[in-house]
Amino acid sequence: MSVRSNKPHEVVERALELSRADGCVVIADEESTANLRWAGNALTTNGVTRGRTLTVVATVDGREGTASGVVSRSAVTLDELEPLVRAAEAAARGAGPAEDAQPLVAGVPASPDFTDAPAETSSAVFADFAPALGEAFARARAGGRELYGFANHEMTSTYVGTSTGLRLRHDQPNGTLELNAKSPDRTRSAWAGRATRDFKDVDPAALDADLAVRLGWAERRVELPAGRYETLLPPTAVADLLIYQYWSASGRDAVEGRTVFSEPGGGTRVGERLGALPLTLRSDPHEPGLESAPFVVAHSSGGDQSVFDNGLPVAATDWIRAGELHRLTTTRHGAGLTGLPVAPAIGNLVLDGGDPGRSLEDMVAATERGLLLTCLWYIREVDPATLLLTGLTRDGVYLVEHGEVVGEVNNFRFNESPVGLLGRATEAGRTEKTLPREWGDWFTKAAMPALRVPDFNMSSVSQGV
Repeated sequence: MSVRSNKPHEVVERALELSRADGCVVIADEESTANLRWAGNALTTNGVTRGRTLTVVATVDGREGTASGVVSRSAVTLDELEPLVRAAEAAARGAGPAEDAQPLVAGVPASPDFTDAPAETSSAVFADFAPALGEAFARARAGGRELYGFANHEMTSTYVGTSTGLRLRHDQPNGTLELNAKSPDRTRSAWAGRATRDFKDVDPAALDADLAVRLGWAERRVELPAGRYETLLPPTAVADLLIYQYWSASGRDAVEGRTVFSEPGGGTRVGERLGALPLTLRSDPHEPGLESAPFVVAHSSGGDQSVFDNGLPVAATDWIRAGELHRLTTTRHGAGLTGLPVAPAIGNLVLDGGDPGRSLEDMVAATERGLLLTCLWYIREVDPATLLLTGLTRDGVYLVEHGEVVGEVNNFRFNESPVGLLGRATEAGRTEKTLPREWGDWFTKAAMPALRVPDFNMSSVSQGV
């Protein structure tokens, strides 16, 4: 008999009963996925999977402080449940005092659906999308285009129980669509992506039409050298850069002088104006269409999260408010060390404050000469002190002259800091939901505007596609 044959909340309760530690946190993640893949204007594969991962955090109080042990396993049988709990306890006893030790969270009202069965996805999520995709295949075939890509939908029900009485549950739907259009000779390629909760707001016909336009732009090729160019960054590229900035915004690291948010001589840059545009970077677990867990779910401890904070409620937070740095991610332990407010990381990210009536097409029309990007990839950090990042452009860099796209140019390697870009951006369009191309496997709940940067640094020409 497998643990999966029991209800997740029962598994959580049983693990807590088995615990002999001074404190215990149990997290059960019940996940189901459905997917479609296609190539050359035809579906190739589809499938549905289900699974459960159980994480046990044991805490042991010793003379020198509280230690923690964390063990996660999937496909655990009922007979293996007690060994899993004991393994977490042994890990705690074998560890030194946990630097981030805090009393386990208590006093949070239980989720009313904690004892309900987990939510699940299935191929039914594609009931309307799949026929529309088939129609897009027919149009692409008639237009001399080949469509490639995949659609994936996940539903994760997370149950958190603790020895302090917390009984919390969150259901997280997460869907992604990536669509590539290629010319028959494969010399031209264009990409579009979407994030969605249920695939009801995804229009394959509209995406294919946009990709057809981009393939048309690519019929003319222009070679450009490296240099600084006025550049229009679409929402997906802005998301990839600002998500990395968000991941790098640890309050403790800033206080210790290790990040771009550190104040020279000590302290942080909280309160400093980062750019002229009145942009606000924020997170909200209840953001419509981007809903995320309203409490901390930490399967491990790191710079910006702590297993001791599991179950801690999270609320709407402005990280940058009207251009000014307002908050850095901070655990309870980090807050005690730094004096910064407790500000746990939240599972979505929104940048707004641009012109809500200004589309990317409007921004192109207002460009005398510049570059229009499609997306970024292979983003890596070069210098944490400035948050200098490097990466490549991909699937279409276009030259804009006198308000019109006049051709496709070569790809580039770039060197830029997202903090620096926010400081130099001269225009922001309307905010819209977007799929980060680079970080879409880890972070999909984002809404961003397009940005105009007058001097984006294309540091070298790249042969990437």
